[in-house]
Amino acid sequence: MSSAIAGAAGLPLRASRQAASARLFLLCVSTSSLIAPTHAQRSYSSHTNRSPSLYAPQTCPLNRDSSPATIGLRSFHSSPHNWQSTPQFTYHVASSYAAKQDRFNANKNIYTSDIYDPSKIEVTALRQCKIARARRSRAKSGQDAFFFSQIGTSKSTAFGVADGVGGWMESGIDPADFSHGLCEYMACAARTWVPRSKSSSTLHPQALLQVGYDHVIDDDGIVGGGSTACLAVAEPDGHVEVANLGDSGFMHLGLNAVRHFTEPQTHGFNTPYQLSKTPQRMLVQMAVFGGPSTLSDLPKVASVTNHRVRHGDVLVFATDGVWDNLSPQDVLGIVSRNMVDIGAWVENDGAIEVGSELRALAQAGKESKADATSLQARLAIAIAKEAKETGLNQRRDGPFAKEVQKHFPGEAWHGGKPDDIAALVALVVEEPQE
Repeated sequence: MSSAIAGAAGLPLRASRQAASARLFLLCVSTSSLIAPTHAQRSYSSHTNRSPSLYAPQTCPLNRDSSPATIGLRSFHSSPHNWQSTPQFTYHVASSYAAKQDRFNANKNIYTSDIYDPSKIEVTALRQCKIARARRSRAKSGQDAFFFSQIGTSKSTAFGVADGVGGWMESGIDPADFSHGLCEYMACAARTWVPRSKSSSTLHPQALLQVGYDHVIDDDGIVGGGSTACLAVAEPDGHVEVANLGDSGFMHLGLNAVRHFTEPQTHGFNTPYQLSKTPQRMLVQMAVFGGPSTLSDLPKVASVTNHRVRHGDVLVFATDGVWDNLSPQDVLGIVSRNMVDIGAWVENDGAIEVGSELRALAQAGKESKADATSLQARLAIAIAKEAKETGLNQRRDGPFAKEVQKHFPGEAWHGGKPDDIAALVALVVEEPQE
């Protein structure tokens, strides 16, 4: 949830979000003489109270497995790969969440992804699919939303988060309808997706975001609202493409290191890029009485990056309820601590390796959905729980508080920032070769 700046007619103009640099605090600590590889695009340094340990690496190369989006960089294959020559990966997804006004409930507020279904979905119209999904009770995540879906009948998957702009409440519009509707439409579009031709067989997250947004605009049941979004299309061959619009964000972690962290897109302090839909009555008011218009960006301006994942990597997608309260270094510490404690990452002669029981810990290969004891669920719960507790802690300054202090020292803002929270984790597991 967030507030908004209102114009003369009471129209929401801006979402309350952190600035682009807010999430860059405390990313990496480097006190050794090691030099980051030349292919690391950038690194960040800060001071923490955490002593050097297995959970907090002293050197943190960034972006070594990512590259700017390039046409033709990857392709989607609907036919099986050669299992003997190309490693195959599955993505085990879980999401933990909490609305701003609710207490955190790890046992109830947890979602785990459906198992692979080779059959085609019976409902092909996105509106019908969305209505069918909407009949189920939505996650009690406030204005934050998330989704997961396999793509068509393939083993590729799509998943991500969206954060509704709370300022629309001032105009009598529930932004949760926008963010949840956007995720529902994207999930339906992915599940019903069929390649149009062999030359056009790739589903990109930016295109998926466009489809979801178009249907939100056309849906009369969604009166208006706005949202940020961060989503991915993950393929069995290890390619993951991410589209991020606004200040929800994504981290790629591997073997106790940060491989990539998205930079938030903002127009200025607390003003992220955001999709929006303005009701007709408000457009009429603006035409008659004048005044500033609502802020609205398009899916085409989303930042797109491509990544190659490995066995044992962890992908974290979260709304700003997480990133306003936890730095990337905090999230790395949470993930590393849990991965090591449970045996998913193990130490061997001073180096970190993937544990031999990773598939079992992810509950891979089960004929039913993974449960709350799965590794991916434990990671999502740990991140969301820490973000919730930090948001309510008025003695611990999170990234948002530090950003406010930087830009507005007279405000004397201290402590966390209570907000809706959605944390989605995708655990990468290499499939055994047949």
